[in-house]
Amino acid sequence: MWHHATSLKLLRELLGLLLFLPLIVLAEPKVVVSIKPVHSLVSGVMQGVGEPSLLVQGGASPHEYNLKPSDARAISEAQIVFWIGPDMENFMVKPLSNAKGPVRPVALLDAPGVAVLPLREGGAWEPHEHEHDDHREGPDHDRDHDRTAGRDPHAWLDPAAAAAMVRQIVATLGEVDPGHRADYERNGAALVGRLNQLDRQLATELAPVKSQPYIVFHDAYQYFERRYGLSGVGSITLDPERRPGAKRVAEIRARVRDLSVRCVFGEPQFQPALVETIIAGSNARRGVLDPEGGTTLQAGPEAYFQLLGGLADALRTCLSGG
Repeated sequence: MWHHATSLKLLRELLGLLLFLPLIVLAEPKVVVSIKPVHSLVSGVMQGVGEPSLLVQGGASPHEYNLKPSDARAISEAQIVFWIGPDMENFMVKPLSNAKGPVRPVALLDAPGVAVLPLREGGAWEPHEHEHDDHREGPDHDRDHDRTAGRDPHAWLDPAAAAAMVRQIVATLGEVDPGHRADYERNGAALVGRLNQLDRQLATELAPVKSQPYIVFHDAYQYFERRYGLSGVGSITLDPERRPGAKRVAEIRARVRDLSVRCVFGEPQFQPALVETIIAGSNARRGVLDPEGGTTLQAGPEAYFQLLGGLADALRTCLSGG
């Protein structure tokens, strides 16, 4: 009798251990992501496994973001941090280097298959001869000069680059969390398929307005423009953190007039009055583009597709006069 009771007790303990074991082995990894478009791609890969944390939320811009103590703690406690890289989220460099735990940062601008473009300079994209304008001098002058000589970090706006990022996300998650590798690979393959479909759809939608000239607030759309053959002819500023000087504004106003620019696009986070100044007295229309979707989109797997669809809609509506 005693032997039978002991066996039952041992069996119950063993079953309890077996039920608990998968929770240990298959626990979701702690993943932190910098900006909403990248968070959307990571969310799509992790769907059904876990939910990554997003740092830059709401209408905040990564160009001006100040890290909160809770953000620094999340980075320190993460297993993986996905970001574009120091070219974009400079505010993350220090907390990543100071993280106490074994954090694995993954800069997706360096993912295999992402063709990185240099920042455009000269002429409409803010030439170096403007470096001595009043607005360029001061303690941040050298930092701004270095940025103008660097890489364009807005690669996520090309669906082909986004697909390359997805493949890097899948590979990294599979290495850190091999128990869910099959899930990540399945989700990643489906996501790449959707990105290819989106690419074809946007090419069709934007074809009728490819030749219409327009000006953007800051040079964030080079990848999108090159992908779809659009006619961006300049930006109000190269660096959205720095207000353009009077000479720059006068040049852009002249460009709007001389090239019969159809639209001048502002961004919701930055100085909307500047756009009104630029288009005053011209036939140009005013539009709004948001390269990160921070002000309008809900974070999650669909945000990336809504972001690019929204950009295409805004461009098509303004440029076609509709």
